[in-house]
Amino acid sequence: MHNDREVTEQRLARVLNERIRPAVHARSVPLRVEVWDVAGEPVPVRDGLTAPYRPARVGDRWGPAWSTSWFRVGGVIPQEWAGLPVEAVLDLGFATHSAGFSAEGLVYRADGTAVKALNPRNTWLPVTESAVGGEEFVRYVEAAANPVVMHTAPDHLTFGPTEVGGRAPWLRDANADPGEPLYRLRRLDLAVVDRTVHELVQDLDVLGQLMLELPLDSTRRWQILRAVERALDAVDLQDVGGTAAAAREVLAPALAAPASAGAHRISAVGHAHIDTAWLWPLRETVRKVARTVSNVTQLMDDHPEFRFVMSQAQQLAWLKEHRPEVYARAQEKAKTGQFLPSGSLWVEPDTNLTGGESLVRQFVHGKRFYLEEFGVETEEMWLPDTFGYNAALPQLMKLAGVRWFLTQKISWNTTNKFPHHTFWWEGIDGTRVFSHFPPVDSYNGDLSGADIAHSERNFQDKGGADHSLIPFGYGDGGGGPTREMLARAARLTDLEGSPRVVMEGPAAFFERAHAEYEANGGAPVWSGELYLEFHRGTLTSQLATKQGNRRSEHLLREAELWAATAAVRHGHPYPYEALDRLWKTVLLHQFHDILPGTSIAWVHREAEETYAAVAGELERIVADAQRALAGPARGTVVFNAAPHARGGVPALGATLRTDEPDPPVPAAADGDGFVLDNGLLRVRVDRRGLVTSAYDLAAEREALAPGAVANLLQVHQDFPNQWDAWDIDVFYRNTVRDLTDAESVTAAGGGVRVVRAFGASRIEQTLTLAAGSRRLAIDTVVDWHEREKLLKAAFPLDVRAAHSTAEIPFGHVERPTHTNTSWDAAKFEICAHRFLHVGERDWGAALVNDSTYGHEVTRDVRPDGGTTTTLRLSLLRASRFPDPDADQGTHRFSYALVVGADVAEAMREGYRLNLPERARPGSTPVVPLVSVDHEGVVVEAVKLADDQSGDVVVRLYEALGVRARATLTPGFPLAAATATDLLERPLDDTTSHQVTDGTVRLRLRPFQILTLRLSPPDR
Repeated sequence: MHNDREVTEQRLARVLNERIRPAVHARSVPLRVEVWDVAGEPVPVRDGLTAPYRPARVGDRWGPAWSTSWFRVGGVIPQEWAGLPVEAVLDLGFATHSAGFSAEGLVYRADGTAVKALNPRNTWLPVTESAVGGEEFVRYVEAAANPVVMHTAPDHLTFGPTEVGGRAPWLRDANADPGEPLYRLRRLDLAVVDRTVHELVQDLDVLGQLMLELPLDSTRRWQILRAVERALDAVDLQDVGGTAAAAREVLAPALAAPASAGAHRISAVGHAHIDTAWLWPLRETVRKVARTVSNVTQLMDDHPEFRFVMSQAQQLAWLKEHRPEVYARAQEKAKTGQFLPSGSLWVEPDTNLTGGESLVRQFVHGKRFYLEEFGVETEEMWLPDTFGYNAALPQLMKLAGVRWFLTQKISWNTTNKFPHHTFWWEGIDGTRVFSHFPPVDSYNGDLSGADIAHSERNFQDKGGADHSLIPFGYGDGGGGPTREMLARAARLTDLEGSPRVVMEGPAAFFERAHAEYEANGGAPVWSGELYLEFHRGTLTSQLATKQGNRRSEHLLREAELWAATAAVRHGHPYPYEALDRLWKTVLLHQFHDILPGTSIAWVHREAEETYAAVAGELERIVADAQRALAGPARGTVVFNAAPHARGGVPALGATLRTDEPDPPVPAAADGDGFVLDNGLLRVRVDRRGLVTSAYDLAAEREALAPGAVANLLQVHQDFPNQWDAWDIDVFYRNTVRDLTDAESVTAAGGGVRVVRAFGASRIEQTLTLAAGSRRLAIDTVVDWHEREKLLKAAFPLDVRAAHSTAEIPFGHVERPTHTNTSWDAAKFEICAHRFLHVGERDWGAALVNDSTYGHEVTRDVRPDGGTTTTLRLSLLRASRFPDPDADQGTHRFSYALVVGADVAEAMREGYRLNLPERARPGSTPVVPLVSVDHEGVVVEAVKLADDQSGDVVVRLYEALGVRARATLTPGFPLAAATATDLLERPLDDTTSHQVTDGTVRLRLRPFQILTLRLSPPDR
């Protein structure tokens, strides 16, 4: 037989797309169209329904960027359609094929109830299954003119600068020019839907895609090819509707052939990844959620087997507030087991940058919402799109009652392929969580032949397991599954040549996968962080957003600590509602495209305003509580919210100041430069403002490598191959400019002031050394106006360090300083929170910071045989997509070199820098509400219990990676101490603590997190 395979494949593609698909809605009549353009921000539904509409028609342009237009569409069903199924086809003129990335619409009935959404992949609207001729049809469409921010070229995405991501000025100023309309109405029709043709489309779609994925020498592929060929012969292209049934009969045997007994099994879980903000602002996400939930609940009416997960509690809270009728539909479908609240988190946060206590509250508020609103105890952490996962997460998951973890983002690695798809993930404390990476390598699956085939081919654990999961549904901008996807799932349930597909929820998959592995000897283990070898620039982009989060996290700690102390000591009102609201605001902005700095300008400017408001309110809570504690203003009371004592002020307490604090040591002239010397550390700064020596006087050791200079600011060209705000590519190192020229170097501000100018930017730094300290503080103001540049600060140290130690939530991780393997080499940019430490066995040094996360560690052997280990902080970037003005303007931040430090001192200095002392007028010292007698046992949170019982909740952790015995002493009478989970519910834990004589004796494993509920006697 001659090989005509390609001819038939090309024939199928053309006939299906140009003849058979259009025949689904072949009989149609145009709808009457009217429009009302909203002046400003989106309006409530009732306003849209009662607005003054004007006539419009297909071909009209509408929608300047970020505007809203309401369309009223109506018509009369023709008499000859009586008894037939009818749909509306509403094409608003979408500018891209991707759902959620251009114009979108939500359709309403006249009573204000939502029907379903419209997007480029979903333009149909149900009208009736049995038409009544002459019946009037009217619907309202709330259409959002969201601009296309990221364009799709024929074979790749484009990342050029665009101004459309800014907050449209006309939304606030009625006199501002809204700009040109972006869209043009394309089709607004009533149409008879030919169900037989529709089903033929699905038959050909599934068989055609399966055929293309099978090997060329596969018998099954050729069987499908011939069946498709015969089916196409059966279709009369001038009468598709009249011949579709015959074509389906031809295909029936090919669709009835069962899968092999050993076929891979796929759990298809409906999903719509909705970025809480990204290429659209927060307010638009509120509407995206309503559109998506309307879509999926409408599908559930017709497909009872359909299961859909919703993974961000914040989005459901928005739905409850803004679209209660859509929320009621979600609750209705949750009761049938179709709508599955999932994920256990308030939002899907970045987990590299988010602080430990914030991650706790992500679980607390996420799980509590699902419990209170849906009666569901979620057991999975569903986090498919975050840019790496810190090694404290397994323990946090366990303490939140989470059993399963799912992501797929590590499949984006650009250097190493992750070796497992189903495995145990082990955290820094030894906790393990059963985890799955869907081998489809996407969270936006569509159950296409390519998706299904890739899932099986790519699955790393063949032999040990036979199951994997596909999250399917259009996402990022929402949209969710479509009826076409559900049709694929139905046909792939048991089809020869394909894995078996079943629609079910994630819990069913995880239970089965876990049991399967246990029966086959157990799953493999991955220990430590899940480092994403991609998107490393997210550790640095949009500094103001990161500073807002860092400051908010520490202010929340202070607000809870001092408010709880004042409440217990003086009956001061505890601001439960305000703290709950403020926490949720901060948690929202930890979403994985806000905190990493990868959203449009509108999102980040709005975030900066929000952080300023949060800080102002928290400062007032702190001040009110401290005034209640400090007493009459007859002196000065100094408060210390850090977990370690300093300067005579106890940790978590306050003392009266009797003397003025020692000022920084003055800068003394030293040749052409200056010297700072406090008897512990001697620092020399040359005429260029560079640190040429940092000498540890006690250890008699120079910290800097011979001939090297520290606090060397370096500027790199920073133009990655793609994903500008996300990526730092390793070739940035190839181009560097050392900033060695200074405008001035003077003794000022209790230290040495250095001013540098370069390009269009200016940097002012003040280097100070406090009495009794080995910390060289560097306070920095940058007026930054570079483009596509990366600013770093380098500290070359005379240390042979085998590894670096970086703070992460609730502990630290050690990473090799060598590049022996590709896994090591790929970590050329790493995350650290408040400190990064390197050292030899008896001596070390650290960098601490108040707002930096991106770091770099390199190691070189010098000609003299010594080793230079260089630490660099990534201070600022200047990417141009998606925000063309990212990081432009003035920034203030601090970092410091701590000489002769071990990890414990690095940790202490990191906390101290981020939690400075506060001096208040007063006369009363404050005994800490709780105190701990071990430097490595760190109190992370002190608060009143969320149930408003008056109990004090203390969260602490072992921070040094050792077993610790410590005593916790409450500053109030203690009746009982109960270990709890993160939601403050009792745990069966009798080994970690014991109450003795009003104190709590602690026994902690390395990096163990412990939450204690301390109950005072009945009042």
